[in-house]
Parts: sequence; C-alpha cells; structure tokens
Amino acid sequence: MRTVSAIRRALGSGWRVVNVAAPAVSDGDGAVGSGEGVEAARGAELYFGWGVPKAVAEAAGPALRWAHSAAAGVGASLTPGLLAGGTLLTNSRGVHAEPLADWVLGAVAFCTQGFHWAAAGKYEGRWVRESFTDGTVPVRELAQTRVGIVGLGGVGSAVARRLAAVGMRVRGIRRHPERRRPAGVEWVGGPRDAVRLARQSDILVIAAPQTRETGGLVDERVLTALPEGAFVVNCSRGALLDEGALLVQLERGHLAGCVLDVFAAEPLPADHPFWSNPRVFFTPHVSAVSAQFWERETALILDNIGRYLTGRRLKNLVDPEIGY
Repeated sequence: MRTVSAIRRALGSGWRVVNVAAPAVSDGDGAVGSGEGVEAARGAELYFGWGVPKAVAEAAGPALRWAHSAAAGVGASLTPGLLAGGTLLTNSRGVHAEPLADWVLGAVAFCTQGFHWAAAGKYEGRWVRESFTDGTVPVRELAQTRVGIVGLGGVGSAVARRLAAVGMRVRGIRRHPERRRPAGVEWVGGPRDAVRLARQSDILVIAAPQTRETGGLVDERVLTALPEGAFVVNCSRGALLDEGALLVQLERGHLAGCVLDVFAAEPLPADHPFWSNPRVFFTPHVSAVSAQFWERETALILDNIGRYLTGRRLKNLVDPEIGY
C-alpha cells in the first residue's frame, strides 16, 4: 500500500515498520482490534490504525510514545492503559470535513426541496404534484432557510461555508464561543445556547464531537424548541441526539423529518422504529466516505512523522480531558 511505503520512507532505515494485513474495522471509532494487530504492537513506539484498541495499548506498554487514529472520534481509544503511559494520541479531525460537509449539503437540499415527500410518493405509487402546488409540502428556497449548526470545528465550519455560499442564514454553537467566528456564520453561542439556536433554525445540523459534555445535547428541550416543520440532520454521533425524543416529535408532526447518518446503536437494529417511520431518512454511517481519504490521511501522518522525529508539536493532539 502506498501509505505504508510512504511511512517507511519518512521514518528511514532505523525503523522497522510492520504492516498488519488483517482487515481494519472502523466501527466504534476503531475499538475493535485483531490478534495480528495486537502482536504487531508489542513493544512498538508508534502505532497507526483505526482507533487504539485497549488490547493494542496494553501490548505496546510503556514503549508506546505516539498513537494515531484514522478516525476523528477517540472515545474508545481513551483507555486507562493508553493514558497511564503518557502516550501522545492524535486523531484525524479535519481529514473527514470535506466529504461530511458535502453530505450535509445534500441532506439540506433533500429537506428544503421536498425530496422526502416525493420519494415517499414514488414508493407508494402516488403522483404527488398537488401536494407541492397546494403548499402541503413546505418547499423552501435556500436563501430563506435558517440553519443552526451544533459544533463549529472542522466539520461544522466546512458545512457553514457551503451553506452560506448558497445564501442560507447560518448560526451555531460550540464549546468556545469566544473564538473567531467562522466565515458565513451570523452568531456563535455556547452549549447553553442550544435552545436559542433551535428556536432560530429551520434545519438543525449536528456536527460536534462526542464528549462527556455533548452526550444527549440535542434533547427534548432542544427538539421541541425547533419551529414546526423543521428538520434535524446528524452527521456526528448518535449519542448527541435523543432518538426517543426525536421520534416523539416526528410522530406528533411537529418536525417534518430528519436525515441521519449515525445512531446510538450501529448497525441499526432490525426492530428500530427508524426503519418504518416515513419521516426518517438515513445512510449507514457513510457520510465521511471519500476517494480522497487516503490522500489526506497520508499527508497528515507524514507531516506528523516529520514533527515527531524533530521534536516538534504534533498536529491533531487529543486532549484526554475534553475527549477530542
């Protein structure tokens, strides 16, 4: 693989690089390891993979100085075995921002143009033209649509740029509202402003990382504060959204629908009500899929190898206290 060859060249002849052939599993942010991966990690100084499984951290032991995850989420990697040794942990935040933002743009267009209604009519064999012309379907022009973004990091900022570029009014909240406002965002609040954000949003986009503070952030209070006919779009993690409260608001007709890529349990259980609810549309946690992933991921790894070898600060260092 080109990435492995590039890593070998970047490290030089003094390093032994072991390529684990066992398939990598990205589910759960890479918490699932393999026996081959555990063996390869024994005594390793550096480890690159999908997450850092507990068994890998334990096998590497105190020799492990830097571990890198190809995932953006790192909750499953923050194990006692890893943290106790003072290992540096980096993630791939930013690498996934562009495809995720593209997915959100598609989801927003799906919502505003009534594609959800047309799709339902198609599968039921109904020609639903009158539902559009008589106002039953709330079609919105993009420039007249307000979007609230929960999380304005790499993904949220990329989403904001795209939506603002087509004339949408964008607001957002993030952990540090005092920092510089991303381009295209009208105002930025903190997590305590989630209800205020919801009241001003025709579409609420969830793009924040999963941490102790963000779990369940989009709860019943936030969902009921959304205007009637609003939509929810989630490309982050299922744990940020109260799925039960969402279903209640969908069944009441308060919310027009939702587009989801992530869920509290994955794969989505066969008996989950999302499968049969006509207002729920989803993709199977694939919003970050892109043909350009390895190009961006390899560039990040090689940059950080250069930094590691010269004693400079690594990019995308994870703060274990806040979880990203």
